[in-house]
Amino acid sequence: MFTHQPTKRFITLGQFIIERQSDFQYAKGELSRLLRDIGIASKIVNREVNKAGLVDIIGDFGVTNIQGEDVKKLDVYANEQFINALRSGGECLAIASEENEDLVDIESEVSKNANYVVCIDPLDGSSNIDVNVNIGTIFSIYRRKEGMTGPTRLEDFMQKGTEQVAAGYVIYGSSTMMVYTTGKGVNGFTLDPSIGEFCLSHPDMKIPEDGSIYSINEGNYAHFPRGVKDYIKFCQVDDKATNRPYSTRYIGSLVADFHRNMIKGGIYIYPSTGKSPNGKLRLLYECNPLAFIAEQAGGVASNGVKRILELQPEALHQRTPLFIGSKKMVAKAEELLRNAVEKVV
Repeated sequence: MFTHQPTKRFITLGQFIIERQSDFQYAKGELSRLLRDIGIASKIVNREVNKAGLVDIIGDFGVTNIQGEDVKKLDVYANEQFINALRSGGECLAIASEENEDLVDIESEVSKNANYVVCIDPLDGSSNIDVNVNIGTIFSIYRRKEGMTGPTRLEDFMQKGTEQVAAGYVIYGSSTMMVYTTGKGVNGFTLDPSIGEFCLSHPDMKIPEDGSIYSINEGNYAHFPRGVKDYIKFCQVDDKATNRPYSTRYIGSLVADFHRNMIKGGIYIYPSTGKSPNGKLRLLYECNPLAFIAEQAGGVASNGVKRILELQPEALHQRTPLFIGSKKMVAKAEELLRNAVEKVV
């Protein structure tokens, strides 16, 4: 005899955002619309990423960005799409993007009274575009500072990560996912290409407290601080009690490495080096948003000494070392860093 099974509820990103709108203390719909605009732009970028090999959109654009990195054609395209979407939505006052040296003011009639600013890396891992490796988008949203009116000022962006009202990332891979938080946990949505909608697929995401994956570019080993070298050696020691040796996995796209460790447990490390004493990753639009997500999922993020979210930004493109992922793994890395400093002293 056939028994009817209840249909599993199908929740789109738009529905989910509206249902959770009351979680935010300034619940007037502005943040919801802002997240919606970012979702729309990411769908457009995803479409181009998926056909990048078929059109003249891969390869170098012929210039370098403010970071001194070669700009890829898809970098430029993604940057334009996110800026256009945020300009059209009217809820964003200004944008800090990896691709632009200065702030991008949204000079439109609908956005002149907007209350939010956005920090964004439109296409993280873009050096991997030409070889068909996962890439992503990282974004961070702040309310402009209390009492600030008129044109956007740099001070609106110079807020600690603890002041973020939302943050997220999109990963363009075998499936496309958007993962975000508004400070009430972390949820993941997978893009269903048949209907063109992000659908809830990973509710209430949690980073395992411990893991067995470490992600670091060991090609730079000779330039790492003593404590980081000690941690790598720790990961490689055979010890059944602590499930070692750990596996090393390094994709070279921050979003992809972070997302894998979010699901399976692990640590991602981009330390200071002799060539980059302040680290290489940017605080505002890479480290802060991922740190917010990591903490909301039960993980940890630090610069090896201090919590990432407590660092005071001093420049739009400020860099910092990053140790992020499973709580126990980050704690062990920090312990070995402290020990190495104490030995030197």
